Amino acid sequence: MTTVNIAIVYYSSTGTNYKMAKWAEEAAKEAGANVYLARAQELAPQAAIDSNPAWKAHLEETKDIPEAKPEDLDWADAILFSMPTRFGNLPAQMKQFLDQTGGLWGEGKLVNKVVSGMSSAMNDHGGQEATVKSLYTTMMHWGAIIAAPGYSDPVTFSTGGNPYGTSVTVDGEGNMQTDIEPAVKHQTRRTVQVATWVKNGQ
Repeated sequence: MTTVNIAIVYYSSTGTNYKMAKWAEEAAKEAGANVYLARAQELAPQAAIDSNPAWKAHLEETKDIPEAKPEDLDWADAILFSMPTRFGNLPAQMKQFLDQTGGLWGEGKLVNKVVSGMSSAMNDHGGQEATVKSLYTTMMHWGAIIAAPGYSDPVTFSTGGNPYGTSVTVDGEGNMQTDIEPAVKHQTRRTVQVATWVKNGQ
């Protein structure tokens, strides 16, 4: 069977979604996929970044990770997104990246891409599910195939129970309140598996 190409596109200000993306990268490689990890371009003003030491430090630590480009999605058979919530919606950085995909969409190059999304927030009902569902609205316009984790594995129940995509609550110090690494890896493996079926005509 032909190997799946998966792009993992994330936005992270202080590191939570970066960690999630790295776990996904590890799982995708273990599943035999070709993996490309990229971050959404930072749009916040430097003054805002400088006002938060953790934000400034994380941006510096990850400066060598390439910024996501629309052509990354053309290459990919599957795309896994990870981002924090912003009032129950996508952060501007991820939305701006998605807004650049009109050319690919117009050429029909995003049809049948296998996609999945993950999120985080600072409280249990801070918009994690709404953020992932907002992401999926764009994916439906693409004609993509959404590989939500659902309850396809018991790990979903032990990591918050979000069927739309793995999500986590993070405290004010940036500590995840649940060990979601197993859920992230399951969601990634499922995304690769569905993309394998699609790519190989099964």
